[in-house]
Amino acid sequence: MTANATDVTELTRELVSIPNHESEASAGDAIESWLRSETDADVECDEAGNVFARRGEGERTLALVGHHDVVPPADEQVENGEYVVEERDGRLYGRGTADMKGSLAAAMCAFRDSEVPRTSSSRTASGDRVARRAPDQSSGIQPRDAESAGELVFASFIGEERGGVGARHAIENGFSPDFAVVGEGSTNYSGEGVTDVVVAHKGRRGSTITARGAASHASEPEAGENAIYRACDAVEQVRSMDAPSVEVLGNQLAGTVVVTEIDGGSAMNVVPDRCSVTVDERTVPGDRAPLEEVVDGEGVEWTVEQDLPPMRCSDEAFADRMLEAARTTQDGEPRPVTKPHATDAGWLADAGTACLIYGASEPGEAHTATESVSIDVLERCYRGYRAIAESRPRSEESTS
Repeated sequence: MTANATDVTELTRELVSIPNHESEASAGDAIESWLRSETDADVECDEAGNVFARRGEGERTLALVGHHDVVPPADEQVENGEYVVEERDGRLYGRGTADMKGSLAAAMCAFRDSEVPRTSSSRTASGDRVARRAPDQSSGIQPRDAESAGELVFASFIGEERGGVGARHAIENGFSPDFAVVGEGSTNYSGEGVTDVVVAHKGRRGSTITARGAASHASEPEAGENAIYRACDAVEQVRSMDAPSVEVLGNQLAGTVVVTEIDGGSAMNVVPDRCSVTVDERTVPGDRAPLEEVVDGEGVEWTVEQDLPPMRCSDEAFADRMLEAARTTQDGEPRPVTKPHATDAGWLADAGTACLIYGASEPGEAHTATESVSIDVLERCYRGYRAIAESRPRSEESTS
């Protein structure tokens, strides 16, 4: 491994070892401290706990984006109150290795090492410049010139696992890069041994259909109005709905809509006056299932509890540039692919940022008791992040 790959592995170990499923603050503090000591960037932590670092200047802004919160660990991932990190067979095991502290570490090292023009304000908190580590000349990546450069931003959000609360806070307070590469999983989507480029993903709209009726004794059902029957009529409407689909850069992304829970009734001999139905809808960019139609029935309400936006890359030239960058890092042929679940890229895309996803996690690794990440793929992602940061933007790419 190169020296930079060793840095990525050790930084991943450090970040994964921090117990932070109850509070993101400790991981955020470690990220902020590392950025201040290892880079010449302008570093800040906002009031929500998001961490940002900025280097370079120019009309266009490219952000390397991740999140430092994790889901609660399994029992075997904790020992004496500390997170367990193990290395075996070329992989790191532990809570957060795949989702997504491994890719976060790769992005941090790439942010540090990428060649971007310095700005006069690039100083540490004390006001002194920090000598930036020389780029890894063995990477094969050629630095871009100042005229083609723009601002390079690193951002790590809190609360991705809680519906993107950190990303939403940042966006509401003016975070609006032109382009963003989000380090969620994109490895082994098109085939084994390939880290692909995700150009679109589904969102999630979680909602509840509530049917109301009038209670009566079950021996005289005609005296009441059965809320379960009304709910069942609504369920039949949902079952008959066609979820929309959309094509994104040659990939078909199909939505789904499904009833997942039903709750109604109070006793065997009582006609129920209330019944609720939970609906899970996986949304696609530009269209939704017509769930609002269920309220046409008498005594039926429809309420949305969660609406995580889908994502599609709005700039084909940017997607091509990321695919070119990915090709320089691996023997396999990276493909434009889609993901089935929502990420913070949805919030950024919804706010106008051209987004892509490129990261080390493989399908089935996140949130598991055996969560792990390949060390070789972490190095690949480091090189991919550097390659996109140091590539020349194409003239047709958006500058808005």
